[in-house]
Amino acid sequence: MEIEVIASKRELQGTGASRRLRHAGKVPGIVYGGSAAPMQIELDHNALYHALRKEAFHASVLSLSVDGAKESVLLRDAQWHPYRQQVLHVDFQRVDKNHKIHVKVPLHFLNAEVSPGVKLAGGKPHHIVNELDVQCFPGSLPEFIEVDMGTLEVGHSIHANDLVLPAGVELVAHVKQENPAVAVIHAPKGGIEETPAEPAA
Repeated sequence: MEIEVIASKRELQGTGASRRLRHAGKVPGIVYGGSAAPMQIELDHNALYHALRKEAFHASVLSLSVDGAKESVLLRDAQWHPYRQQVLHVDFQRVDKNHKIHVKVPLHFLNAEVSPGVKLAGGKPHHIVNELDVQCFPGSLPEFIEVDMGTLEVGHSIHANDLVLPAGVELVAHVKQENPAVAVIHAPKGGIEETPAEPAA
């Protein structure tokens, strides 16, 4: 599914110009990377605000249309107001279909409720990380990676290298090397019941 982002070129720059843009319901932004020069842009605040609330917007190659000219980009940063629901600035990076990209992809956790650790032992599933750094060509970028917890016992965990990744997608080198745990089943509160030891004679 292609997500399109509509923007226009921004001529005026500086703090005052950005403030006036925000008052007019617009968000200043920048597009950089590739062989072209960085370009200052502006976007409609409400459309961008709703897009940023969708998980796929953060982990997809987007089609950015600037005054009708389209290019493929990734969202690299979004700055928010400290306490208002307001987007202050966005950064997009151009991508080339022939070059691998490095992206954080969200994890979707499945089947925890039917795992032996939860169903039989009453354990609690715990998600240790919610996204992982991967690399792939833009055309292979997945919206999410599945973490199947269906076989986990109490005290057991799934690590990054255990995950089945989509074709053409691999973990970045430092994640492969560190192999962090991504999910675990904790013992129920109070632990698993044990038979008390016989008192000493």
